[in-house]
Amino acid sequence: MTLWQRLTAKPDLDKTLAADHQLARTLTTRDLIVLGIGAVIGTGIFILPGTVAATTSGPAITLAFVLAAVVCSLAAMCYAEFASALPVAGSAYAYGNIVFGQIFGWIIGWALILEYMLAVAAVSTSFAAYFQSLLSGFGLTIPKDLAGAFDPAHGTYVNLIAVVVVLIIGFLLSRGMSTSMKVNRAMVVVKLAIIALFVVVGAFYIRPVHWQPYLPFGFKGVLAGASLVFFAYLGFDAVSASAPEVRDPQKTLPRGIIGTLIIATLLYVAVAVVLTGIVSYTRLDVADPVSYALALIHQPQLGGIIALGALAGMFTMMVTMIYSSSRLVYAIGRDGLLPQWFGHVSRKLPLNALWTVTLVIAVMGGLVPLTQLVNLVNIGTLIAFAFVSLGIIPLRRHERIENHGFQVPGYPVVPVISFLFCLLLMSQLSRETWLMSLVWFGLGLVVYFAYGFRHQGKVQD
Repeated sequence: MTLWQRLTAKPDLDKTLAADHQLARTLTTRDLIVLGIGAVIGTGIFILPGTVAATTSGPAITLAFVLAAVVCSLAAMCYAEFASALPVAGSAYAYGNIVFGQIFGWIIGWALILEYMLAVAAVSTSFAAYFQSLLSGFGLTIPKDLAGAFDPAHGTYVNLIAVVVVLIIGFLLSRGMSTSMKVNRAMVVVKLAIIALFVVVGAFYIRPVHWQPYLPFGFKGVLAGASLVFFAYLGFDAVSASAPEVRDPQKTLPRGIIGTLIIATLLYVAVAVVLTGIVSYTRLDVADPVSYALALIHQPQLGGIIALGALAGMFTMMVTMIYSSSRLVYAIGRDGLLPQWFGHVSRKLPLNALWTVTLVIAVMGGLVPLTQLVNLVNIGTLIAFAFVSLGIIPLRRHERIENHGFQVPGYPVVPVISFLFCLLLMSQLSRETWLMSLVWFGLGLVVYFAYGFRHQGKVQD
């Protein structure tokens, strides 16, 4: 066997499809949509509509959200078809491994590890900042040395709240999906109720004159806004990580993925419509546009409620991403590309992978300054999207994969358009982002050739 043949070796399909039989199938369509909304709708819904409207799109920010959702739905449909055809743990990593071969699966998996862990670590620090602000309203403070990343020169040693919230989520997930889903559902309900409260209250203060002119920056502004708000939808792909724990995955997974995107679009558009109707878009380039708008209509008491919504949004996002990253690491360990200790299942849960991921994220959120690294989340996501979009073509041609569930309409045009759009967005990322990503993938190749290449194909029974 040549080197290229070994690099592009594909796992045994039957073993891969049967490898996750130890995991408990408990999740329903509602659970998946809760997971998806938990990941997609975070603090951005209270910030992005205002700042993008002010700087890029004007009141037509609503069109920008719809356009971004349409483009994002292309990748979402590709994910839905893969999830229907291959209901296995590992999401895009597993899909790439099966249709492209091992080295491509590893690259996708390595990109997703970066995306999930960095995203959660960054959000944990934001959660800590919001929580500290909430405590200060009650006259309570966290000692400075426990309120920031490790930086002795500035008197900070660990961000204690960031560490604690990640460990709490890890503990919840370790208790089983039924327990963690109850907490997650409650948090999502709180978040949605607060968004609905803003929309309903704000609707009474809308002045249509604020929507004029509707296209102050022209259609070019709408396109530019769509490219910015596209990233607001990222997270729906995490739903596909739950495949082996879902009831009737061929129907449930596509519904969960596409349902998440539809609901998220409606929420973003509703907030954007109300926000730009309350305040002229020219005044929304502020750090917290929603709180600013509430102050202008003399409803400052709702600002504290919005802060609670932000905390709930960040908490549910972390739940989904820690869950998804643990299943990803489990799947890579299951396949032998990481030590099979990660692929071990205990009490119908991949606890080794879960606690490893939780501890790594807790250390990153508590000790590491992440300001310059969060842009890597976007490139990791787009790489996965690009491979999944293009992968629909070999998936359809695969002789042994039969899919009687969801299929992407407009094949092969839609997958190709989705792939090209991912490349377009990647081309817009900064040079620094590309350089940092090359370092990450260089490290990934070292890990792969040092371990995974020599242990390939060891799918656990």
